[in-house]
Amino acid sequence: MLCRGRRRPGLWRWPVELRRLSRLAPPAPAAADPVVVRVDASNVARLGPPKPGPRPRQLLSLPAFPAGLDPLPGRKAAPRRVTVVSWVKHYFADVPHEAVQAHFNRRTVFSECSDHEVSADSIRTQKHHLKKIKHNDAMEPGMRIHLPVSVAEGEIKKRYETIPTATLHPNKDEIEYLRRLVIHRDSAILVLNKPPKVPMKGHLPVHNSMDVLAAAALSYGNKEGPKLVHRLDRESSGLILMGRTKESFTRLHWLFTSVNLARTSSQTWNKACEAYVQKYWALVIGTPKEREGVICAPISKVLLDDGKAERVILAHPSGIDGAQEAITEYRVMGPTINGCSWIELRPLTGRKHQLRVHCAEALGTPIVGDYKYGWFVHQTWKQNPQPDFEPFTGEPYKLRRPEGLEIQKGSVLSKVPLLHLHCREMVIPNIAKFLSSTGEWHENGAPWAKEKPNLLRFVAPMPPHMKISWNIMSSYLV
Repeated sequence: MLCRGRRRPGLWRWPVELRRLSRLAPPAPAAADPVVVRVDASNVARLGPPKPGPRPRQLLSLPAFPAGLDPLPGRKAAPRRVTVVSWVKHYFADVPHEAVQAHFNRRTVFSECSDHEVSADSIRTQKHHLKKIKHNDAMEPGMRIHLPVSVAEGEIKKRYETIPTATLHPNKDEIEYLRRLVIHRDSAILVLNKPPKVPMKGHLPVHNSMDVLAAAALSYGNKEGPKLVHRLDRESSGLILMGRTKESFTRLHWLFTSVNLARTSSQTWNKACEAYVQKYWALVIGTPKEREGVICAPISKVLLDDGKAERVILAHPSGIDGAQEAITEYRVMGPTINGCSWIELRPLTGRKHQLRVHCAEALGTPIVGDYKYGWFVHQTWKQNPQPDFEPFTGEPYKLRRPEGLEIQKGSVLSKVPLLHLHCREMVIPNIAKFLSSTGEWHENGAPWAKEKPNLLRFVAPMPPHMKISWNIMSSYLV
């Protein structure tokens, strides 16, 4: 006979609290940090953490591969098949080929892959939009290449060349200095790499301008000195074009004004004029909202101080203030460095201060060193530096000064940086092929110049202060 106070063994019920606790798993043991044996320089073995893996590199984005018939202008004949290494060497014409090939040997060159080429491993490493590419792979229209910014890292000379002094008649040293700036010379044109702080057009108080010095030092036996086809700002640097004859100066000046003005009945010349390109590299404060785009913002001039000074601003939409059409293509080249970004600019119109106004007012990212159009942004940028973020993982990192790098006055790390605007690339028609030494014009090219290319392409290296800023960016490893 069973007692009433006792329960059967099979009918025992656990309390609710004990039932809930019984389902909880025990805490996992803390994962111990891996420890390895490391030998220091004095051959002493010690226990310590393993060495960190390779840090991600800051990548530079090249423009999309064009779909035209001549993707590599400046050559005698258009190649049927363009490889990746040919495209990279063409873009970085001012970089030694050994430096470009070294990045292919280290397998640090990538291309953007399509959706069906994404793998689970690439998604885990957060690099699913890039894939490694070989040097002999063929380029396709629209293809984009990414490679470390260290490919364009240049050597900085300790001894900097001095700017010619303000003398009315240049001396022997100044003449040699100007002739070292010449990149190309033929019977029709001269191409120079202008240093910063050299004025373009001279007047009574200015004697060391480029036109005055070129007329005295770059005539090369001609009766008249070369004339400036276009102008750059005093603080900017880069390629400038000069016409050695009256005919070459007139036709190239028409080309820089408008392609339609330079057209003739020759189809060969017209195609060469349509391929005209002028590209600038600039370091801007901040980052544009879009990675690339076209700026269509008319500009106009306003007079200040009773007409003693002038300033260029974005024109009013009504267009009643004498607005001029201004169009600029831009493309962000790489990541943000110390709150700044490198961008590539291509002006489609040639207005005064067009690039500086479009960067400062249209994009909201003034050029470093442009105190005329970005004074207040410079003050905020120097007082409150913005954090930088790695492009793949999004992790913040701090500014790290590379060892052994002398900071020249004017770089991005100096208190008062110089203007970071450089005319780097220019593609123009080979006017010497159509114009003889006597001034006679040949519509289809001179008979003795059939083997010469229809286009000429020039690439100018950056000035020292911009090279240092670029080298600092290439050393930003997270």
